[in-house]
Amino acid sequence: MTSTECTPTPTHAIGNEAAVTVAATLKAIADPLRLRMLSAIASDPRGEACVCDLAELADVSQPTISHHLRVMKDTGLLASERRGTWVYYRIPPTRKTAVTALLDSFAPATVVALPSDVNDRAKTLAILDSRVERLALEIADETQHLNRDLVITIVRESYAALLRTARLTQHLIPLTERFARQRLADLDRDREAGVPQVLFVCLANAGRSQLAAALVNQLADGKVVARSAGSTPAAGVHPRVRSLLVEIEGDEDASAAFPKPLTDDAVRAADVVVTMGCGDVCPVIPGVRYEDWSVGDPVLASDEGVAAIRDDIEARVKHLLDTLTSHSENAIKQ
Repeated sequence: MTSTECTPTPTHAIGNEAAVTVAATLKAIADPLRLRMLSAIASDPRGEACVCDLAELADVSQPTISHHLRVMKDTGLLASERRGTWVYYRIPPTRKTAVTALLDSFAPATVVALPSDVNDRAKTLAILDSRVERLALEIADETQHLNRDLVITIVRESYAALLRTARLTQHLIPLTERFARQRLADLDRDREAGVPQVLFVCLANAGRSQLAAALVNQLADGKVVARSAGSTPAAGVHPRVRSLLVEIEGDEDASAAFPKPLTDDAVRAADVVVTMGCGDVCPVIPGVRYEDWSVGDPVLASDEGVAAIRDDIEARVKHLLDTLTSHSENAIKQ
């Protein structure tokens, strides 16, 4: 006879004290105007905003704006500084990662642009599913040295992973093909052969990791290859970072950049994995070298700050390339 009793299992739920703190923070921003103010401060080129700037977001009085700001300040989301008759608000460095994740990952994933006709969306997804199946079969036919079922599964998984954050669907199939082919290449790669490969990882793969990978590929002259990925990828590369990518890679390559989910195979295929100081944890693979670069977030910085962050990343990239290329040259001599 089967027992219907519930058997408790160990839980890994967030602790009560932490839950109380997080709940208080979420409550503080559970207001559309507060979220808009937080977004305005985060995206302001100066890295800060005053009450007079934020009053333009809604038809409310400045005291009302000040009240909302104080609520967010009390939870630690904002810091303030009085200058003359105005108070300026900015996001403390300790909260920038959390705010970035909220605005660049959670918010886009929550605001899903559904078509006015649900039936139209269902038809669109059915068409995409059919195209993915054809793509999976085509790639499986091309890669006969790999298990056919494995190839088809990887293509399907790649499509599903990108669909979770896709704002628009017209580019989803070509992006799926690129992502799936890279994953299959990761399965095939022998780290003892070929040029060194670096994987840059950050939370959303919409800023620092994209910039670092572009700088490596620009400066390495083919002697090192760089890629990037995110543990919770955003829907798209942040506009401020994309403008930097255009300067480095040109319009065509920069427009092709998109946030990619982090996979174990990507880590396994890399010689070096660099996390960008945003708390990401990668699988530990024997033989892979790990580094953590604590660099600023260009998404939240002023124009001067963005330039300083780019220079900081470029200096770190040059040092990394020196270590990788010198190691490769020594290996060849031996």
